[in-house]
Amino acid sequence: MSELEKQDAATDRRQSGPEVPDPHFYPAMAARVNQVEPVPRKVRGFLGGVLVVDTVRALYVWEWANYPQYYIPAADVRPGVLVDEGHVQQTRRGSVRRHGVRAGDVEHAGAARLVTDSSVEGLQDTVRFEWDALDSWFEEDEQVFVHPRNPYVRVDALRSSRQVRIEMEGLVLAESASPVMVFETGLPTRYYVPRTDVSFERLVPSTTVTECPYKGRTTGYWSVVVGGTVHPDLAWSYDFPTRQLSPIAGMLAFYNEKVDIVLDGVRLDRPTTHFFSS
Repeated sequence: MSELEKQDAATDRRQSGPEVPDPHFYPAMAARVNQVEPVPRKVRGFLGGVLVVDTVRALYVWEWANYPQYYIPAADVRPGVLVDEGHVQQTRRGSVRRHGVRAGDVEHAGAARLVTDSSVEGLQDTVRFEWDALDSWFEEDEQVFVHPRNPYVRVDALRSSRQVRIEMEGLVLAESASPVMVFETGLPTRYYVPRTDVSFERLVPSTTVTECPYKGRTTGYWSVVVGGTVHPDLAWSYDFPTRQLSPIAGMLAFYNEKVDIVLDGVRLDRPTTHFFSS
């Protein structure tokens, strides 16, 4: 089974709606699978220093409910970049022809799908690239990481004076009366705390780096050690977040899914998200 077919099989399992445990915990995603909307932004993509995608006619396509992908008109892809591999696949959006992507001395096999026949309006003769097949993507002149920013997602970083305590197996990892609370559509609230309020003796730095379309690239990750057991990569920090999320700069957050959060004396249930199933 190809990677694209695996994605479509996973979408079938999620067809009933976005992966949220309870809509009362946080707002659910608003888009439906196979929804198509115009991208009102200039989208560009580079490979090997070459501009290979340059369009003001991109489409958002939701292959699953959490975020969209770009579908690019084939006419807005640099000539010679797509290498036809002669393989046709059937997806939930119709027939696609698999292509490699080549620019200069860089080539990635099976990294693009040209839609040749689709029942979804507007997708005919568009190209869906694997995100990592290109070195970088830009909306206007700002780089975008991981996937396109969902136009139905709102991400707010709000300073707060609520009391937040973060525990694991009864041990306090952090406690603060000056957190920054990040509210992101489709995810539980994340609680960022000042470094001076973190018990670093229980944390071990790791080399992990992740990226977020809304926050940027992390500059630190930490595993948690409790009772001799190492729980990998449960805390992270952005020293240089995007300007919209500047209040979280230098602060630490922990995965609610794997630690216990006590907010104003009330212990919160651990949520289930697409990051962790349990």
